Amino acid sequence: MNEEPTVFIVDDDNEVRESIALLMDSVGLPSASFDSAWAYLNCFDPMRPGCLVLDVRMRQMSGLELQERLAEEPIHPPIIIITGHGDVPMAVRAVKNGAVDFIEKPFNDQTLLDAVQRAIDIDAERRGHAAELANIQERLERLTKREREVLEQIIDGKRNKVIAADLGISQSTVEAHRAKVMEKLQARSLSELMRLMLATDTDTARSRDSA
Repeated sequence: MNEEPTVFIVDDDNEVRESIALLMDSVGLPSASFDSAWAYLNCFDPMRPGCLVLDVRMRQMSGLELQERLAEEPIHPPIIIITGHGDVPMAVRAVKNGAVDFIEKPFNDQTLLDAVQRAIDIDAERRGHAAELANIQERLERLTKREREVLEQIIDGKRNKVIAADLGISQSTVEAHRAKVMEKLQARSLSELMRLMLATDTDTARSRDSA
């Protein structure tokens, strides 16, 4: 069963933490509160879905520093920045680093709730995409070395006759390997096979761009 998303609240102001926690509770959203960035990091679990409501100015590690630290993780909750000391450069830095929203205190309750819902939706979409990619990768790992070679040729748009010549095997052997590739990758058509491979290529490109 899927775990219910949690709103993680990180703010060194006790009243702000309690206020936000009560607001989340009023709409049935579970929350967990932390009085510092380090307190949150010590309990950080990338597998827990939800979003992070994060104050900017805190002792030891600021909210923006925590945001940058989490950006190094393969997956983490989407972040909403809240601050009583906002300025344009700070907002630009937060958004460039992937913040869903930048909200100045005092904020309207509905504004924060709307941002939280957007962040939870984004988190669900990201986790669904990550699960799909993991599933595709698991299927790819079932392929033999020869089946991978045939797959690469298929992706390049080559016909069975050309693949056979390139790999030095018979056309019937290519057809047999091709059938195994389709079966193991659970692709019912060439277009579906291409979609699966495009998904992995796009994810690889994103990883390079973010490195």
